[in-house]
Amino acid sequence: MPLFETVFQEKPAIVMEIGSAYTKIGFCGEAHPRFILPTEIESIRDVLKKTEKNLYDQAVDFFNKIFFDYLLVSPKDRKVSFVESTITTPTLIRESFAKVLFHHFEVASILFLPLHLVSLSTLAIDTALVVDIGYKEAVILPVFNGVQILKAWQAQPLGGESIHDGIKASLILNGVKDEILSERVIEDIKVRTCFVTKQARAVAHRNNESIQPCPDVDYPVDGSDVIKIPGNLREFALEVLFPEDNDYLGLPYIIIDAIIKCPVDSRKELAENILLIGGTSSMMGIKSRLRDELRTLIKSEFYMDRLYIDDVKFHNAPSKPNFTGWLGGSIYSATDLISNSITRENYLKHPKIPDWIFYDGSSTRNQG
Repeated sequence: MPLFETVFQEKPAIVMEIGSAYTKIGFCGEAHPRFILPTEIESIRDVLKKTEKNLYDQAVDFFNKIFFDYLLVSPKDRKVSFVESTITTPTLIRESFAKVLFHHFEVASILFLPLHLVSLSTLAIDTALVVDIGYKEAVILPVFNGVQILKAWQAQPLGGESIHDGIKASLILNGVKDEILSERVIEDIKVRTCFVTKQARAVAHRNNESIQPCPDVDYPVDGSDVIKIPGNLREFALEVLFPEDNDYLGLPYIIIDAIIKCPVDSRKELAENILLIGGTSSMMGIKSRLRDELRTLIKSEFYMDRLYIDDVKFHNAPSKPNFTGWLGGSIYSATDLISNSITRENYLKHPKIPDWIFYDGSSTRNQG
């Protein structure tokens, strides 16, 4: 009997992960998203400066494009799953999406899934320190025995946006015209030419020691202009993720701080189960650099007497880091957990979206 008839007795749920820069869309039970497209909802990046009506209108246009231009399905009576960050997703965005989908597109139900938790289903584990390095920020959230330790979360604006700003500023100082440095060009330069250097070379560069630089490269733009990418920029553009200052707010430090805020008996297991997700986690050399930085920190005097951890270890997810969260949502949405969705019938009776995935019409939302 065909898989479709045995597993999907109804239309498969649509799974979405709407990030600050990119949105992943597809169907539950599939191994990868059908499309990864730019997020066209400007309010998602700075929702507090936008009106709710503006967010609603943008969401209508964006979802209309997703359903009818990309997925080529009718959303009416479809189930929809959203993979979202428990920590950083504002309630206003969740409520606006629900209002658009239930009222405008008449979907059957919506299921909100916590990004850091569902990412672990791709590895069939229930304990890990999930490090999400996205476009706007890096968010670290420990998950122990299937429970998110919310009191231990850490976040800093260390992501793709800060890297792009540094690359653009450096190229402009080198005489490159501002008008040709679009966001698309800068991201392509980052992905194609830049990498995370080794810890020893970063320290030498920070101390102004003489080191052999990596070669410069030429990057053609639109077949007419050529941008020369200096070797130093290629090698050290991502050093914004590893700042050295008295605030200790670099990526390795906030990872260690998240572990310290967890119960003592969970720290060793979390340190040996680190999972990197998010688009910036795909950069060449970042996992090796983080491993070296963390091993140095846990042996330093500042942390040695507080952690008692021998080593750190990283998982290799069965997907690219930029859609590991989406894949976890695809797995969850193909199980009986989809029955925990918020149905259109219940929403029309009680138009409130709770902060957790279990819906209770009599409950009130968290206004905090």
